[in-house]
Amino acid sequence: MARKYHVYGMGNALVDIVTEVSEEFVSEHSIEKGLMTLVDEDLQHRLVNAIHLPSSDMQCGGSAANTIIGAAQFGTSCFYSCKVANDEMGDFYHKDLTSNGVSTNLTPGAHEAGITGKCLVMTTPDAERTMNTFLGITANYSSKEICEDSLKDSEYLYIEGYLVTGESSREAMKVAKELAEENEVRTALTFSDPSMVKYFKEQMVEVVGEGVDLLFCNEEEAMLYTDTESIDTAVEALKDVARTFVVTLGAKGALVFDSESEIRIDPFPTDPVDTNGAGDLFAGAFLHGITNGMSFEDAGKLASLAASKVVSKFGPRLEASHAKKLIGHLFD
Repeated sequence: MARKYHVYGMGNALVDIVTEVSEEFVSEHSIEKGLMTLVDEDLQHRLVNAIHLPSSDMQCGGSAANTIIGAAQFGTSCFYSCKVANDEMGDFYHKDLTSNGVSTNLTPGAHEAGITGKCLVMTTPDAERTMNTFLGITANYSSKEICEDSLKDSEYLYIEGYLVTGESSREAMKVAKELAEENEVRTALTFSDPSMVKYFKEQMVEVVGEGVDLLFCNEEEAMLYTDTESIDTAVEALKDVARTFVVTLGAKGALVFDSESEIRIDPFPTDPVDTNGAGDLFAGAFLHGITNGMSFEDAGKLASLAASKVVSKFGPRLEASHAKKLIGHLFD
């Protein structure tokens, strides 16, 4: 029996403010380059004031949101569970999410009092992205945000690794995973960022439990999680963690394990200007592929192509019309 949603995502709701900065800006403000860093509202406010806001792009985001929107742009039926506040940014987030064809637990006029989370995404001339995040009300994400009926009516649950940092959000990860397993919904998890594995390893292991159906990670995250020093050794160790998995390898493409075979996915040539969202869109395109009849290999090829296109522009998304054309470009 067909389910209503291909993918049910859960993660932080952050209004992304995407901007270009110089290496000097990063140095002057003592920003840890290349990572996601949680900051308080005052620090983020100072950084936002220091950039040129009118030239920045603003959209609803968060790692899993970018993945879910990416999947929806390819034609995947998606639901996103998140938390925003009853402020202007919360209203903006909700409208932007639904305008991209994603169903959600959010209800207009029923958001809690507080401040909607924001993520300042700074791209340096070397195309590397650095994120400073003020979580705001999404720091209180909990199992109350889970829409059980929608989750049960989905093929995949996709969990954002960033949720591991909070006690209530980590509990929500475990509740949703258990609910999915009880209702034959496949479980997918992304580690999200090396810092999540480096500083929250014990909590991440707790969430993974006896394993997941599908894991997304990059090379560094794979080695950190498995305590190994080579990607080949890490890949072998991951087979005890996930029934299937994807390890993105940056300019070297990706490695996909479909439960039986390791498949090398070649990169597509590109001139990178902004790596923001590459891994998120890779996951979105891959999830679209495997929930719409593609093999893991073909889904990997589509994901690699999509990632190559998004890093050649600023911002974490493609246009929906562009996304759908990629499928025809690749397989026609």
